[in-house]
Amino acid sequence: MLKLLLSLTFLIASLGHAAEKPNIVVIMADDMGYGDVSCYGATALQTPHIDKLAAEGRRFTSGYCSASTCTPTRYSLLTGTYAFRQEGTGIAPPNSPAVIKPGSETLPSLLKKAGYATAVIGKWHLGLGGPEGPDWNGDLKPGPLEIGFDHCYLLPTTNDRVPQVYVEDHRVKNLDPSDPLWVGKKKPSEDHPTGITHRDTLKMDWSHGHNSTIHNGISRIGFYTGGHAARFRDEDLADEWVNRSNAWIEKHKDEPFFLFFSSHDLHVPRIPHERFQGKTRLGFRGDAIIQLDWCVGELMKTLDRLNLAENTLVIFCSDNGPVLDDGHADDAVEKIGRHRAGGPFRGGKYSVLEGGTRTPFITRWKGRIKPAVEDKAVVSTIDLVASVGALTETPLPQDAYLDSHDVMGALLGEDGGKGREHLIQQDNGRAGNYGYRKGDWKLQRHEKGTARNVVVEAKLANTKVPKHRLFNLAEDPGETRNLIEKHPDIAKKMIEELDAHIKAGRTRS
Repeated sequence: MLKLLLSLTFLIASLGHAAEKPNIVVIMADDMGYGDVSCYGATALQTPHIDKLAAEGRRFTSGYCSASTCTPTRYSLLTGTYAFRQEGTGIAPPNSPAVIKPGSETLPSLLKKAGYATAVIGKWHLGLGGPEGPDWNGDLKPGPLEIGFDHCYLLPTTNDRVPQVYVEDHRVKNLDPSDPLWVGKKKPSEDHPTGITHRDTLKMDWSHGHNSTIHNGISRIGFYTGGHAARFRDEDLADEWVNRSNAWIEKHKDEPFFLFFSSHDLHVPRIPHERFQGKTRLGFRGDAIIQLDWCVGELMKTLDRLNLAENTLVIFCSDNGPVLDDGHADDAVEKIGRHRAGGPFRGGKYSVLEGGTRTPFITRWKGRIKPAVEDKAVVSTIDLVASVGALTETPLPQDAYLDSHDVMGALLGEDGGKGREHLIQQDNGRAGNYGYRKGDWKLQRHEKGTARNVVVEAKLANTKVPKHRLFNLAEDPGETRNLIEKHPDIAKKMIEELDAHIKAGRTRS
């Protein structure tokens, strides 16, 4: 009898574990630094909704994205593979073809195997279409729907690049066939207005590079014409994505779902809705943080209203670290004051210093994750694939997700849960600049002998450095004291390990 009871107990427990398929909502900020959130130390503004996530969940102090620019981080999030292993994963241009090829194994395709409905709403910036690039007036495929998403509602590139239209599934929304959309690299005509020729008409000036086609009083990277009925107003992006996300969640509330809410805040051009403008003393960059915090609150309200909070794993993260002047003159530098966007870390966007990839990282699952816990475990956005695979008991193919490690125990705060043992950080593309963290030690490798650094917490500059530098992050989180001569054996071992990980083509066993 006792043996039978034990067998039944084991069977019930096994069935319960196998059936554990919480909804998963990943909220990714854009260009948000470790110090941009009040629960991570910001005092110049308050982020009550993000803070509430942390109070109800787990706040990681060593949470990372895998690259210090958006396209490679997003590639790695979805594929579980370091972007430096794949050609064409640098910052995608407006007419980029699909970076992730049709049929690739991805986070959404894995979750579809587990019975999930899947959607991405917000910024994409991973290219659309075949080798020739997007057909803006036809079917925009391959795209998200060809790599595992059931639904997408996108800003196709990034909002400082053209075009300013929504893509819903395979089509540009509201596109009038009589006013076709054209996107190109060259000025379409001599009289085409640009940020250079019509600078006096801009409502937000450019500081460098962002001076081609003008839309909504802001000049962008690249050229486009037509599609006027399809064009959106920058100020309405956050509202549109929140409304679309809430509607999609409600539609799929009775089945497991995965939502990738891919915000554009705090990326340039920073044009938050009028109701957020002027709400902080940090200019539009601070106001965009407040707008993002509102988005988080609205999504959480929907989960509460639908009684889904106790069956939903929420992950809040960022695609890379902060940048102030990134091409548009929006007073981010002038109004920074004492605010430290990167917190205690140097570097930021484009940099392999800690500030480039160490960002806010919060997990919440009411009733499952112990609330109000600070966790020092090293976790990364690249690990979500292997982690949710383990949670849902969905096997990972051996030839995919090459660098994703199962850190679900750490994300949930389970007894014995561990973060990853080592992490490779990269800047943009495949330039050969890397950070390699293992325990408290951090190796920097600068292939060209220059490091992207933060000068007076305001502007990024290139600084000449040795190819390799070594730091102890526990003692020196700002990476200011190079210890490579003091600890040559540690440096030698880490250099060899980094080279081996790169050459091996994978780090997942």
